[in-house]
Amino acid sequence: MRAIKLRTPAGLDRLALGTIESSSVRPGQVRVRLHASSLNYHDYLVVKGVLPVPDGRIPMVDGAGEVIEVGEEVSEFAIGDRVVSTFFPRWHGGEPTPEAMAGIPGDRDDEGYAREEAVMPTTALTRVPAGYTHAEAATLPCAALTAWRGLFVEARVQPGDTVLVQGTGGVSIFALQFAKAAGARVIATSSSPDKFERLRELGADHVINYREDLNWGQSVRHLTGGRGVDHIVEIGGPGTLAQSITACRLGGHIALIGVLTGFAGEVPTAAIMVGNVRVSGITVGSREHQLAMIRAIEANRIRPIIDSTYPLEALADAFRHQESGYHFGKICVEW
Repeated sequence: MRAIKLRTPAGLDRLALGTIESSSVRPGQVRVRLHASSLNYHDYLVVKGVLPVPDGRIPMVDGAGEVIEVGEEVSEFAIGDRVVSTFFPRWHGGEPTPEAMAGIPGDRDDEGYAREEAVMPTTALTRVPAGYTHAEAATLPCAALTAWRGLFVEARVQPGDTVLVQGTGGVSIFALQFAKAAGARVIATSSSPDKFERLRELGADHVINYREDLNWGQSVRHLTGGRGVDHIVEIGGPGTLAQSITACRLGGHIALIGVLTGFAGEVPTAAIMVGNVRVSGITVGSREHQLAMIRAIEANRIRPIIDSTYPLEALADAFRHQESGYHFGKICVEW
């Protein structure tokens, strides 16, 4: 079967299309004919070499397709079922543990889903929302689940709450959609005026240009009558965290899920303490979380926002588009 392999030293020009052998299906496993994946910042760090992987690693943490072979002792899935991967194949539910959060597809320990078939345990998969295409399903395991856990597991967004989302990448757009479905008011930040109207069309109540408004945290407080927002999905990291803390209400919650501005920096600890702000580090979620999210997606008829789709052999071009920052929502590869 065809597969994309990452050769060392890593880089977008080191993604090469080749072939690999299929493996046999064991008890408790299924064979999935994969049809789609989607790009995440985690994948970008892998292919750029920031997260080192062995030579020849197959990248991509998201994978969606259909079951074409079922092993013994499998009752949850049948041939023809549409399925989607999980970010942590060993984290089935409960509290996170080092063991549960090991073995991320396309990372240091396991092959990813930039390939035509995969054999995996049923516990590494879930069903997809009814009516979803393969590409739509492939947007869920990393980006959507990260937003879901930040808003509804580590926090409890309620109707009438105010949520702040940053930018127009996959996690932020899903957070906007989920928050509006829960009846929340949403304030979004972006640096692109071209994207403001699209954010409003998705339900954003206010949009702030963070590039022109360097003190956007205070502007958020002004929009909330000085109170601050209840919940923040923080994707920037050290470059935006101080403004997010300013924007947060007394006792509010920040889901820290991104490092787009760097991996370390100064933290205004006094502001966190005085504001009684709760900051939760979020690394995607469990299979149990994913199943709950899928039920909510179906109940609220939420569809992913897909910016563009590339063929498997053009995976490097898809990453170049991600690198440009021009995308709105998710970038997919489909075959």
